[in-house]
Amino acid sequence: MKTNTSPTGLALLLIVVGLLLSFTSITAAFTTHEPIWRYLIAAGCLGQFLGWMRHGARSRGDAR
Repeated sequence: MKTNTSPTGLALLLIVVGLLLSFTSITAAFTTHEPIWRYLIAAGCLGQFLGWMRHGARSRGDAR
C-alpha cells in the first residue's frame, strides 16, 4: 500500500493560505504596530493547523 505524503486538495489550500496570511500579517504587525494583525496571525496559524490535521486524517484513512 502506497501512501501519499504530500498534502492535496483542501488540505493544501488551507496550509498555503494560512501560511500566506501568517507571513503577511507578521510583516504588517512589525511595520504598522496595529493590534488587529495579531488576530490575522492567529487565523493564519489556525488555517495551517486545520490543513495539516485534514492531511493527517487522510493519511490515516479517516478522510471524509
